[in-house]
Amino acid sequence: MQLDMTKGRPLPVILQFTLPLIIGNIFQQLYNMVDTIIVGRYVGADALAAVGSTGTIMFLLTGFSQGITAGFAILISQRYGAHDADGVKQAVANGTLLSVLFTLFLTCSCLFLMKPLLTIMNTPDNIFADAYSYIMIITAGIVANIFYNLLSAFLRAVGNSKVPLFFLVFSACLNVLLDLFFIIQLHMGVAGAAWATNLAQAISAVLCAIYIWCKIPELKPYRSDWKISRTDTKNQLAAGIPMALQFAITSSGTMIMQSAINLFGSTAVAAFTATGKLQSLLMQGMIAMGQTMATYSGQNFGSGDIKRIKAGVKTALGIALVYALVVTALMCSLLKPALHLFFSGDVDMSAMLPWAQTYAYMCSMFFIPLSTIFIFRNTMQGCGYGFLPMMGGVAELLARLVVSIFAMKILNFRLACFGDPAAWIAAAVFTGISYLYVMRKIEQSHPA
Repeated sequence: MQLDMTKGRPLPVILQFTLPLIIGNIFQQLYNMVDTIIVGRYVGADALAAVGSTGTIMFLLTGFSQGITAGFAILISQRYGAHDADGVKQAVANGTLLSVLFTLFLTCSCLFLMKPLLTIMNTPDNIFADAYSYIMIITAGIVANIFYNLLSAFLRAVGNSKVPLFFLVFSACLNVLLDLFFIIQLHMGVAGAAWATNLAQAISAVLCAIYIWCKIPELKPYRSDWKISRTDTKNQLAAGIPMALQFAITSSGTMIMQSAINLFGSTAVAAFTATGKLQSLLMQGMIAMGQTMATYSGQNFGSGDIKRIKAGVKTALGIALVYALVVTALMCSLLKPALHLFFSGDVDMSAMLPWAQTYAYMCSMFFIPLSTIFIFRNTMQGCGYGFLPMMGGVAELLARLVVSIFAMKILNFRLACFGDPAAWIAAAVFTGISYLYVMRKIEQSHPA
C-alpha cells in the first residue's frame, strides 16, 4: 500500500494520494462537528459557545502536534525516496523518542497556563467554567493526539494514505458513539465530549501502532535503533520545530481573533463556532493537498528530481483552484441548513443567522489565496526548508493582530471577521514569493 511518488505522471499520483486524505480529513472534521452538534442540541447554546471559545486553543494544541510530528516524518520521506531502508528505521525510532519528550513538555505547560489563557481571551463569564473543563480534559489527553498524528505521518511518509483513512473513519464512528453515551446517557455535558475525543484518538493510535508493527516492516526499527541520534535529532528538530511553531504562530493569531469575537457575546460566539465548523469541513481538501505535497516533495527531493517537484506544484495549484471555487459555492448555499443542525428548536435562529452570514460570506471570497498557502508551505517543508514557511505564519499573525486590535477598539464585528481573510492574503503572498526563492536556491545546489 506504499506509494513511490517519484514515478508516474504527477496528476494521477497526486490524486491517488490526496483522495484518501480528503476523505479522512473530512471524517475527522465530521466527528468534531458531531461533537459540536450533540453539545449544542443536548446541552445548550451556552455549552456550544463554551466549546467554541476553546476552538483556537484546540487548534494550537492539535496544530502543534501535527506540525512537530509531520516535521519528524519529513526525514523519513526523504530517506524513503533515496531508498535508504536503514535510515528510515532509525528516523522512525528517533522521531518516536522525541515525540515522548514533546508530549511531556506540552502537557505540563498547558495544564498550568490554561486558566490565564482563557481569561486573556475575554471568555464570557457565563461559559467560562464549561470552557475550562472542556479544554483541561483535552489537554490531559494530548498524548493520544500526538501519537496518532505521529503514526499517521510515518505512514504518509512512505506513501500510505489509505490506512490512516481507515483509522480516522473508525475513530470518527467511535467518537460519535462515545459522545452519545457520555452526553445523553451519562449527562456529562461538555466534559463528556472531551473524554469521547480523547478515548477515540487513543484507541486509534494504539491500532495504528499495531498495524505498523505487524504489516509495515519498513517502519519497524531494529532494537539497536532505539536511542537518540544526534544527527537525526538535528534534522528532525530542524524540520519539526519550525512546522510546530508555524502552527503555534498561526493559532496565536486566531486566538487574538477569537478574543475580538468573544466581545460580542455568547450568541455571536455560538454562531461563529458553528460557521467555523462548516468552513473547516470545506477546507479539508486544501489541507489534504498540502499534506500530499509534503510527501511528494520530500520523496522527490530525496531522489534529487527538482523538475518533478515543480511540475507537481503546478498540477496541485490547478486542482486547488477548481476546489476553491466549488467550496465557495458550497459555503454560501449550505450555511443556513447547516446552522439548524447545531441548535435545538428553542434557539432563536433569526438572531444567530446574521452573525454567521457575516463571517461565512466574507471568508468564502478568499478561499483561492487560502488554498495556495498549503501547497507552497508544505512543498518547502518537504524539501527541508522550515524557516520561510514558519515566517508565513508570522505574516498571518501580524495581519490578524492588526485587524483584531482595530476591531476590538471600534467594536466592529465585520472587521473582526476580516481577520481570517487578511491573514490568508498576507500568507499567500509571502509563501508564494518564498516558494520561488526556495526553488531557485535548490536548483542552484542541484544542477541538472
